[in-house]
Amino acid sequence: MALTEETSPPQSSIPSDDPSRQLTIARPDHDASLSHFGLVGDTYTILVTGDDSAGKYTLIDMHIPSGGGPPPHRHDFEEMFSVLEGEVQVTFRGEEFIARAGETINVPANAPHAFRNAGDQPARLLCMCTPPGQEIFFAEVGTPVASRTEPPPALDEDAQAAFIAKSKALAPEFKTELLLPKR
Repeated sequence: MALTEETSPPQSSIPSDDPSRQLTIARPDHDASLSHFGLVGDTYTILVTGDDSAGKYTLIDMHIPSGGGPPPHRHDFEEMFSVLEGEVQVTFRGEEFIARAGETINVPANAPHAFRNAGDQPARLLCMCTPPGQEIFFAEVGTPVASRTEPPPALDEDAQAAFIAKSKALAPEFKTELLLPKR
């Protein structure tokens, strides 16, 4: 029996495979091609860029030493953290809680938030931002370092002021607002 319009299989609503896209494998402890950036005392390793994901998301491995973490901020994109090791104190819309290894939090776009490693041991977070772009911001304001766990160089007062000024100047381009106290 020949297939007719009435008996032909339904058309798939899933687009065809794009063979120009390649599989991305990130090995943050061994892959010399990965970029590692130090900023605010932390080290961020870019695992998957927006280019790798066809503009869908970016994935970042975050090494947060004791006392580390970004200042309060907000941005116009979704951000999800899975705590792989350690724990972090999260401030979300002014309320504080602890996120521990094995837990995941999603920060809605535009919500004020921050996190800090209040423990004695380094914390490790897997951070996904959608849409991508955060990896470009980190590359613009961060300092390249050699590995996933290498701390950024210490900044003297002038270098710290320059870092803050550069971050504030670039933040709007990346749909981010730093919620730093007024000086």
